[in-house]
Amino acid sequence: MAIMTANEETNELAEETSAPEIDSKYRLIILAAKRSKQLQRGARPRIDIDALKHKNTRIALEEVMRGRVNFEVHLDGEDDAAE
Repeated sequence: MAIMTANEETNELAEETSAPEIDSKYRLIILAAKRSKQLQRGARPRIDIDALKHKNTRIALEEVMRGRVNFEVHLDGEDDAAE
């Protein structure tokens, strides 16, 4: 069994993610961090996983990778009022 660094693991997870909107490992990590914070504050997991055996960060990462976390991408310069 090979030992992976955190950076290698993050790159691998970003490549395996099924959600097409997640175009970089940075977006993946930001989404998982925000979802992890929601879980810490009492939100229920959106996937079938034992919350007692897994930390909130792992649950959040799995949710994002499976496309269970909804989000919108706003590019700089876009104006919501222009619609």
